[in-house]
Amino acid sequence: MNLFLIGYRCTGKTSVGKLLARRLNRPFVDLDERVVATAGISIAAMVAASGWLFFRAREREALETVATGSNQVVSPGGGVILDPRNVATMKRHGVVVWLTATRETIAARLMADPATAANRPSLTDRGLMEEIDAVLAERVPLYQNAADLTITTDHRPIDAVVQRIIDYLEEKEDVQ
Repeated sequence: MNLFLIGYRCTGKTSVGKLLARRLNRPFVDLDERVVATAGISIAAMVAASGWLFFRAREREALETVATGSNQVVSPGGGVILDPRNVATMKRHGVVVWLTATRETIAARLMADPATAANRPSLTDRGLMEEIDAVLAERVPLYQNAADLTITTDHRPIDAVVQRIIDYLEEKEDVQ
C-alpha cells in the first residue's frame, strides 16, 4: 500500500513525506521531481513553453507509473487532484492523506522557500494572497473528496504530523 500526501503548495508534503518514509523504512517519491527528471526542464520552464495542460499530462503519466509500485510515500504536486483519474489512481493504490494549512502559513512558507520560483510557477495572474484564496476555493472540495485522512500542519511539528499518519495506519490495520 502506497501513501499519497496531497495538499496545496507548502502544506508540508515533501517535509512530512521524507520523514514519514524514513520512519516507515519506505522509499520517498517526489512526483514533481520525477516529472522534471523525465522532461529535463523545470516545471516553470515546462509551463512557460508548453502550458499547464502539458505539465498535467506529464504529471498523470508519472503518477500512473509510480502508483504501480508498493509501500512508497508519494508527494504529488498540489494540483494532482484536478484530474479525477489521478484521484482514482491514488485511491486504488493506497491511502490518501491531505495536509492543510492556513493561507497565511502557506504564503509565509512560499516566500521563505528559495525553490518557489523554479518549482512553483504562478497559477493565476493575481497577487499571492488572492491566488491562494482563489486556488483553494477551487481545490478544497477536491482535496476533501480524495482524502482518507486530513491533517492541519499549521504550528504542528513535522514529527507530530508523521506520528498522526502512523497512528492512522496502525488504527486502519486493526480494523481490517
